[in-house]
This record gives sequence, structure tokens and C-alpha cells, in this order.
Amino acid sequence: MRAHPDRFYPIVDTVAWVERLASLGVRTLQLRTKGLDASSARELVRDALKTVDGTKCEVVINDYWQAAISEGADHVHLGQEDIETADTSTIKKSGITLGISTHTHEELEIALRHKPDYVALGPIYETTLKKMPFAPQGYARITGWKKLIGKIPLVAIGGIKLEHAKDIFAAGADSIAVVSDVTQNHDPDRRVRDWLAHTRA
Repeated sequence: MRAHPDRFYPIVDTVAWVERLASLGVRTLQLRTKGLDASSARELVRDALKTVDGTKCEVVINDYWQAAISEGADHVHLGQEDIETADTSTIKKSGITLGISTHTHEELEIALRHKPDYVALGPIYETTLKKMPFAPQGYARITGWKKLIGKIPLVAIGGIKLEHAKDIFAAGADSIAVVSDVTQNHDPDRRVRDWLAHTRA
């Protein structure tokens, strides 16, 4: 069984993006779409999973853990605000992997109590897509976080571009989550191929 998540971990907000990235050979991606009701969430998850059927791509469902369970997804990601209301024991019992976002030491302690399959740390750099109340974490925090969590995979996220990847991996990250460097790139397909080439070299 290969490592989860893959070293390159793009985050997208539509099934169209899921289909596009899966066709390019992406092995792990996160589907993050906010504000859906339960029925719409189930439909979104169902469509995304159908889209990657027959490919090597695994879809991580952000937030909608009930829909993920009911539609047979294998992976869920929760933010700190999601953990407060999610039933993580039910998620675990269902066999779904669980990733959790962290920004502070307090949040890391909360995350580790839920025995996550990976921990995400961010933002590493300033991010334009999401107003963050946290200062950029920097490389030293990546190294420190990795020492604290040991064998649990560490995902770095927030304002990261391909040009940063070498240094971020060297600092201790196991995976890099990317949003705007793909979805706002003038040539997303080429950028994805460059990421894949770098992370699989």
C-alpha cells in the first residue's frame, strides 16, 4: 500500500477539477467545497468518486464526513472547527483515513488526541485564497512539527509553489498541499506535470 497522502496533494473545489487532475496522474487530491447541505454533499462526493473510478487517484473529502461514509469514500480531512462537531470515532470505525489541520501547538495536541492518519501544518507562506489569523509558519516550524509527530505523515500547506518544494521536503514535510499554484496557474496541466515529475523523481 502506498503512502497516504501522496507527496503532491492538490486541493480543488469542483468535480471538474477532480476529473482533470486524475487524468493527469494525480494520486491524492482533496475536494474542498464549503456550504453544502447534506443532500448536496452526498451528491458531490458520489460524483467525485465516480469520476476517479478506474484511475489511481484517491479523493480526500474535506469536512463532509457523513457523506464520505455513506458514499463509500476512503479519506476525510477535517479542520479544527470541523473536529468540534465531527464524530471521529465513527470515522475511524468506518475504516476511513483522517487528516487534521493544525496551526498552533494547542491545535496539534487536539489533533493528536484523535489519532490522525496525517497532520497538516499551515500556512507555510502568506496565502491569498484564505484569510488566515495565523502568521506564516516557516521552515523551522515544519522541522519542529515533524519531530513532535514522529512517524505520522506531515503535510505542509499555504501559499506553496513548486519552487519551494525542495526546501519544504528538506525541512521535514512528507507531503505538500497546493491550491493556487495549480488552480490559478496560467497552465495548470503543465504545472501539475512539473509537480509530479519533481515529487516522483
